Amino acid sequence: MRWTWPIKSRNGNHRNGHNGNGHHSNGHNGNGDDINGFTGDPHPDFLCVGAQKAGTSWLYRQLERHPDFWMPPVKELHYLDNLNRTKRIHGPRCCDKRDASFIESMQDLRGRFYLDLESYGRLFQHKGECLSGDISPAYSTLNDEIIDRVVEHFPNLKVVFLARDPVERAWSQLSMGVRLGMINKFDITDPEEVVCNLLHPGVLARSHPSKIVARWKRYVRPENFRVYFFDDLKENPAELRQSILYFLGADPDKPSGGIKPQENSDAGREKLRLTAKVRDRMARFFEHELKACAAELGGRARSWPTRYGFSMLLFFWDLLDDSIDLLFWCDWIC
Repeated sequence: MRWTWPIKSRNGNHRNGHNGNGHHSNGHNGNGDDINGFTGDPHPDFLCVGAQKAGTSWLYRQLERHPDFWMPPVKELHYLDNLNRTKRIHGPRCCDKRDASFIESMQDLRGRFYLDLESYGRLFQHKGECLSGDISPAYSTLNDEIIDRVVEHFPNLKVVFLARDPVERAWSQLSMGVRLGMINKFDITDPEEVVCNLLHPGVLARSHPSKIVARWKRYVRPENFRVYFFDDLKENPAELRQSILYFLGADPDKPSGGIKPQENSDAGREKLRLTAKVRDRMARFFEHELKACAAELGGRARSWPTRYGFSMLLFFWDLLDDSIDLLFWCDWIC
């Protein structure tokens, strides 16, 4: 099936919802007019594109209760990756007419066999002057064509990616898959059987954060893209929350209802027992990606290779060696 792509680029004069004096205006000027380049048209202010098992549910709960946001009643819309091909839509809440209208609009989009970004944008019409967005970890698997079209249609869209150590993230995904019956039970003590499950497309496509980030950064302006780390959710959730809210244009000092930053209901879910032997095999499987994350994502990812005993010196030496080979090749061509 071939998707058709409506192309209607709209460029604004202001970026990141700031006015000419550099002050944040929450996307509106003094007259109440939208300055994000959309002239009042409904649109998502941001996407959270993953990673799965890296804190996206925590983020949704923090934003849903925050007074500066109106979040959709469905956490994962899956429109951009799946055209919402789900059989039914069950939102975690349906409290008012806005929620009911949103669900009805999503149902209507299900019947369309092309990517309708105009109608997707109208899903967020109920936000009013609040911020709103789509938190769908599966968007980490989108190809270049779709990312290009989405960013072209919503040029001021902010994008958040929550990165997690590939070994920990993949094991958490396998645990969830077995728990929900999405993955057949396997011998969790057999390293090679574990690797076979890591090669499953649904796991492998989500397990290379360096490639995911590089793909999105090719299209999203640098000031509109941020990488955050699951490590910070575990160690300093209040600071992580503050950083994300500030980036999205919200007030970090406002509470998210009665939910504290450290509240993460998914943290207590049962996981498969990870033996040292399997952990080491998984680390070798992801060795290059662990080093790529350290080099390209920086931040907390710099410590990921060393926790498995890998040295970054050889990795950088290989990069230097490749660069020297490229220089010699270019010199020979010239």
